[in-house]
Amino acid sequence: GPGRSHEGKCARPNWDSPMQFTMACVSYAVGLGNVWRFPYLCQMHGGGGFLIPYLLMLFLEGMPLFYLELAIGQKMRLGSIGAWTTISPYLGGVGLAGMVTSLYLCLYYNNINGWSFWYLFHSFQAVLPWSTCPLSANRTEPLEECRLATPTQYFFYRKTLNVAPSIEYNGGVHMGQALCLLLAWLMTYLFISNGVKSTGKVVYFTATFPYIVLSIYLIRGLTLHGAINGIVYMFTPKMEQLLNPTTWINAATQIFFSLGLGFGSLIAFASYNQYHNNFQQQAIIVTLINSFTSIFASVVTFAIYGFKATVNYENCLDRLRLLLMNTFSLEENLITQENVLEWVQKLNSSFPLEFAQIANKAENCDLDTELSTAVEGTGLAFIVYSEAITNMPLSQLWSVLYFFMLLIAGHGQHVGQR
Repeated sequence: GPGRSHEGKCARPNWDSPMQFTMACVSYAVGLGNVWRFPYLCQMHGGGGFLIPYLLMLFLEGMPLFYLELAIGQKMRLGSIGAWTTISPYLGGVGLAGMVTSLYLCLYYNNINGWSFWYLFHSFQAVLPWSTCPLSANRTEPLEECRLATPTQYFFYRKTLNVAPSIEYNGGVHMGQALCLLLAWLMTYLFISNGVKSTGKVVYFTATFPYIVLSIYLIRGLTLHGAINGIVYMFTPKMEQLLNPTTWINAATQIFFSLGLGFGSLIAFASYNQYHNNFQQQAIIVTLINSFTSIFASVVTFAIYGFKATVNYENCLDRLRLLLMNTFSLEENLITQENVLEWVQKLNSSFPLEFAQIANKAENCDLDTELSTAVEGTGLAFIVYSEAITNMPLSQLWSVLYFFMLLIAGHGQHVGQR
């Protein structure tokens, strides 16, 4: 259990050790923002070039503000509202605003945790339910709604969320999701029921487990066909994006979002420290670990991106190849994936009238277009990753690992917001 300071009978409990506090900060700071928002921003704002404004903002705002919040909490030994009120009664509203923001974020994170439970439970099946479309009522063809989208999109929007056509439509309670949400809140209660005593033990697991899974995924990702295409795309900088003010704004907001600045949680965490704890060193360590994790998770994500984009690109080439062979009665071994685009140009110039008849069916297959399709947030976590997992051998194993990691990362951040 936590030690007790000797500053009176109502003394505040302490973390068992500086390491326990560091792990709590890592668990709080490292989470869903690293896994799904940072890779999206890299993709949107020039790949490796985005690291320049990101790292500048880390040293200009991230480290100083992280240090400031730890200093306030450790000095005042109070929660966010109490600490700001002690500094000045007029600043009590700052702590209150942070608490309200944390409340909203807790509601958001636990919804995500409920979805993670839903996907985790559905991973224990012989065939992953988002890998194929369900059959229509006549049992002869896939459902039209699923066929017009993809199996992963159908499972997320119809089976998981059961989205309504408009906000005026009441779709009723999704009982499966309601039970998963209840389970997520129960898990949260168990994590924080005894304050620092229970949270301090949990953070060792919530801080380290995502790294174990990401490392496993990195090894697996690098062995996937086409993974190198995604990694090359990530680290190829588009320096012209540095002239875009939105790039710098997103780098700054990502630092705030990822480190959890302004929510009051860091002040509360630091208030359980020993008075003379070296929080300066801890602030530097945690902020650097957080940024390293963002880059590390991006390499994993872009390896998966590269695999998925390559599979989609090659499937597109196969469909185009089949279309050309059927239309122009060509031999099967004449057109391959490697030369199909050359055959498109050749046939278009030699038989313009015949080619014009299939022009609307001939897809424009381009690997860069597949790689540049930016997806963030739930779309990345529950659609892109799910689709990539279905193409892997032993897909159930990778699905269980991934969604359990999301669950732990989400709860690690959520517990910090309590």
